[in-house]
Amino acid sequence: MRIESPGLFDLQLNGYGGCDFNDPAVTPEAVSRALDTLQGTGVTRCLPTLITSSFEDFALCARAVVASGHPAVAGLHMEGPYISPEDGPRGAHPRAWVRDASVDDFERRQEAADGRIRLVTLAPEVPGILPLIEHLVDCGLRVAIGHSGASKRAITDAVSAGASMSTHLGNGCADILPRHPNVLWTQLAEDRLVAGLIVDGIHLPPEMVKTMVRAKTLERVVLVTDAVTCAGCAPGRYQLGPLEVELSPEGRVWSPTSGTLAGSALLLPDGVANLCRFTGLAVEEALPLASTRPAAYLDELPRGTLELDWDPSAGTLRVEAVRV
Repeated sequence: MRIESPGLFDLQLNGYGGCDFNDPAVTPEAVSRALDTLQGTGVTRCLPTLITSSFEDFALCARAVVASGHPAVAGLHMEGPYISPEDGPRGAHPRAWVRDASVDDFERRQEAADGRIRLVTLAPEVPGILPLIEHLVDCGLRVAIGHSGASKRAITDAVSAGASMSTHLGNGCADILPRHPNVLWTQLAEDRLVAGLIVDGIHLPPEMVKTMVRAKTLERVVLVTDAVTCAGCAPGRYQLGPLEVELSPEGRVWSPTSGTLAGSALLLPDGVANLCRFTGLAVEEALPLASTRPAAYLDELPRGTLELDWDPSAGTLRVEAVRV
């Protein structure tokens, strides 16, 4: 079945096609080539995502992405360093560079990024976080909760201060949680939070995706990939900043050192197709969660239009043409 859609919009993209946006040696030309190739998957706008690192490495990476001047770059997503230092919630982020929240530290990073940071993922339990959230919101940025083991009170306070999204909900948390309350129930129940979901069948099982979508409703869900360097590549060993990651033949991206997931190799059209298979949604209902809805979260518009082929019997969604 041939359908049309606005271009896809990925709010969380760490790299693609062998290009690691978190490599301090990355060049503007490499970023531009990666985003040109990514466009073939239907993603015409995105937030290149920089994870927890030293200020020096962050600055080099941010300057390279911004200097690419690529029209797909709607800004930067800064994921960390104001996250939980604990194993589990921290995920694959390097412990050495996790830090307490600081308006001054953020402003140094924003200056290095030429003012292009649009979204910040942080943990509500980090010391100094509420003044930072209020500062970010006052500056027009979006704030997401992620890589956290926060209490119900801390999450509620963060939302009241202006946090409006959950980064890859269901991931970036402890492997074992209290039955209730816990970080998942609180964020699922919080109607002021939009849920970002990685629907690759690896980060979240199908029944969890279905339950989350029912709890949040379609108006409060966006699809993201959290894709890293190896997305669009063959299985093997790759880098995510200083961390070595491995892409398995089954599509799982993980750290051989810690055993934790370390991003994904998901393509966004596959995330849309998986969402339809996992929930029973029509493709026309699922596509906005990867296009107009993430764009609207940033008060933006998608870029260009897509021609797609949807095969409901096979559960596959293919990009046939991209017009930008």
